[in-house]
Amino acid sequence: MPLEKVGVAGCGLMGSGIAQVAAQSGCEVIVREVSAPLVEKGLQSIEKNLARQVEKGTLQAADRHKIRARLKGTTNLEDFKDRDIVIEAIIEQLPAKKEFYSALDKICPKHTIFASNTSSIPITEMATSTTRPDRFIGMHFFNPVPVMKLVEIIRTIATDPKVFEEAVALGTRFGKTVVRTTDRSGFIVNRLLVPYLLDAVRALEEGVASVEDIDNSMKLGCGHPMGPLTLLDFVGLDTTYYISQIMFDEFKEKRFASPPLLKRMVLAGWNGRKAGRGFYDYSDPAKPKALDLR
Repeated sequence: MPLEKVGVAGCGLMGSGIAQVAAQSGCEVIVREVSAPLVEKGLQSIEKNLARQVEKGTLQAADRHKIRARLKGTTNLEDFKDRDIVIEAIIEQLPAKKEFYSALDKICPKHTIFASNTSSIPITEMATSTTRPDRFIGMHFFNPVPVMKLVEIIRTIATDPKVFEEAVALGTRFGKTVVRTTDRSGFIVNRLLVPYLLDAVRALEEGVASVEDIDNSMKLGCGHPMGPLTLLDFVGLDTTYYISQIMFDEFKEKRFASPPLLKRMVLAGWNGRKAGRGFYDYSDPAKPKALDLR
């Protein structure tokens, strides 16, 4: 049977995007946050995205209303009690995720599939907090979810093959290109991307070149849409630092170890675009100015 009733835990940037694509695919969606203001903020973000699609002519106004009617916000975890699948997109910290899943496990029926949107935490570690490791998978979407076409579907050694295929089918229904992978920290994308980003920081730290020259080299020499240091600012230096710690703990390989410069910048609160300063100064967001950090 197809998965029709979808729960989404978290209504922030990722959670609201997942809820939107789920509702657009025809699913009945409940999205949950810890407070009413956060629920409202997330739902308003979805409504703005849908309105932009109508303006661009990629969505009919009548369809917009149908999508919104399939979407409900809540602060009550009990509202997930009839879901076919719950996709979790809460804070990227293992203790918080395990606490969430332990509570959810007592509410949802045995058939409910649990899926985490984690970008780096091993799925098996979260599954141990439940009584259903065979119905636990990873579904890693990319930001912004309504635009980015990829989703990584992650299986553990305990995942039921039928559950894995149901998740693959759901990802396809959401309009995504699905890639299948196993439960290794970082999965496919971050396993390849994070060492590249960290090497860019090391190159800067070691005086190889300036911020602008490193970014321009990868944009113009390799055809990347943005340079690695610009990308770090966009993703968030704190986010990348945290992911690198998880991956280094998993593999104990130098390529996943955070450079001292990245650690110092995070400690200083220079977390990139969202903080107004990272490898670039965003005092004027339209004209970011590269900083001399060598």
